[in-house]
Amino acid sequence: MADQSTSPEQEPDGSGLVDGSSIGRRHFLQWVSGIGAAVIAALVGVPVIRAFLSPALANVRSDSWVKVADDIAQVDTGVPLRVNFVESKTDAWMEDRQINGVWLYTDDGKKFKAYNAHCTHLGCAYGYNADTKNFACPCHRGQFDVKTGSVLAGPPPRPLDELKVDIRDGAVWVDYKDFRLGISSQIEA
Repeated sequence: MADQSTSPEQEPDGSGLVDGSSIGRRHFLQWVSGIGAAVIAALVGVPVIRAFLSPALANVRSDSWVKVADDIAQVDTGVPLRVNFVESKTDAWMEDRQINGVWLYTDDGKKFKAYNAHCTHLGCAYGYNADTKNFACPCHRGQFDVKTGSVLAGPPPRPLDELKVDIRDGAVWVDYKDFRLGISSQIEA
């Protein structure tokens, strides 16, 4: 009696190939399953690998220079000017916009000083007191000299954070940076 498990078209070894040129059903399904598994692995694996590598590939802010005054004539001599600007930061898929500020000061209209607008104690926004002609922080009554940024009174551990200033085509540019708060050393955050 003939074995009915093999058909006359199939080889007894189960390869499904009669003459080596056609693919059997079993090998076709294995091939399709392998391709499907590879596609699914790629669909899942690429985002996982990207999530692990994204901190190393993060966009580093290459240009921290911000135009704070279109014309140097806008800045009065002897009186500080607060300039606010919006900064956008992207973290993964989240985009965050925050308002930052600097204080510009000049005695002669040619040489400028710029201070980060956050108090060095706890990061509060400080203002200019026209009566005492100095900067005053309302959080813990810190006071700073307008010309040098040095601490006059209160708990701030260091002078105001001075920023680099550049004059380009009559406009005032500032290299904006934030620094760690509450410590005596000026360390970039």
